[in-house]
Amino acid sequence: MFKGFFDSEKVAGLILVFCTVISLLIANSSVGDNYIHLMHQKINLSFSFISLNYSVEHWVNDGLMAIFFLMVGLEVERELYVGELADFKKAILPFAGAVGGICVPALIHFMLNSGTATQPGFAIPMATDIAFALGILALAGNKVPVAVKVFLTALAIIDDIGAIIVIAFFYTKTVYFNYLLLSGGILAALFVLNRLRVKNLLFYIIPGIVMWYCLLKSGVHATIAGVLLAFVIPFNNDGDKNVSYHLQHFLHKPVAFIIVPIFALVNTAILLPSNVAQSLSTSNSLGIIAGLAIGKLIGIFSVPYLLVKMGIAKLQQGLTWRNLIGIALLGGIGFTMSMFITNLAFTDPELINNSKLSILVASAIAAISGLTIFLTNKSSQRYKL
Repeated sequence: MFKGFFDSEKVAGLILVFCTVISLLIANSSVGDNYIHLMHQKINLSFSFISLNYSVEHWVNDGLMAIFFLMVGLEVERELYVGELADFKKAILPFAGAVGGICVPALIHFMLNSGTATQPGFAIPMATDIAFALGILALAGNKVPVAVKVFLTALAIIDDIGAIIVIAFFYTKTVYFNYLLLSGGILAALFVLNRLRVKNLLFYIIPGIVMWYCLLKSGVHATIAGVLLAFVIPFNNDGDKNVSYHLQHFLHKPVAFIIVPIFALVNTAILLPSNVAQSLSTSNSLGIIAGLAIGKLIGIFSVPYLLVKMGIAKLQQGLTWRNLIGIALLGGIGFTMSMFITNLAFTDPELINNSKLSILVASAIAAISGLTIFLTNKSSQRYKL
């Protein structure tokens, strides 16, 4: 099953690269203004007392990405029940790496931007893009042990959990408690259905859409509805009757090959500034670049290294210190989640544009350096530091 997951993720990652390049080329061409204007065009799907009049960008980031987060939630649920995160001994190293990879980059950005208008961007370099990272890793072919792919996947999933928690607690500005209470009521009802072992997905999906609308209006980011819905959909090991697995399987390709590429096309319409060097030398840009390219390396590598040296954990078979460095470098590919957090952290268009440019630069550095580590692999022996 993991091979199929990895194969689809690596293709999705390459498509993501292609869409990013296309978006950048269009945005900086003679039709760039029209392209960017299109992203802000309103699509009105309101009816009766339901108000749904949002821009293309808003529909993608709050609507389609809720499906992306549903997919992430289902993957996390699977990993917690039967995957790498189900066994504490196996989960401890990717968990430690993810915690380090979240905290160190955020700390670097915070130190450079504390007390300034760009301080809310501290979470931008926290994220790892699983599709992009696995897509780049796939370019190294058979020089990459399966243990590396599994470790990177588990780490990125834990990383996503951290990002979701941060979004929920730090990027909610105004809360409308009536809508929030309605969301909580729906979630409680879905939990009861779960405990009653109701397996018809319609009884979860339709209330889940209503919960998404309530969260959209509550001020809490609507994409959180996707994660909450994932955790109330029943999971079991009963083969054909595992509705959580069937929904995950159904969503995987549409999310990987349609939703995430559309997100890339909409969110990487970045105008290259006249003075790129100056734009990348601000404290915010430096915090993002250093956080992703350096902070991820330090955090993802150092915490597992200390745990192994202290005898609390041990490296899995097929995982070397050199490979862990490669994983830590690839962890600096922020992209999807980093772009997403940028839209939540800032409102100034120029600041958003320069932040996204910084994410692209840092992700490129991380991708090239991480891929180099694996392409130059000559042996599977464990390297001592």
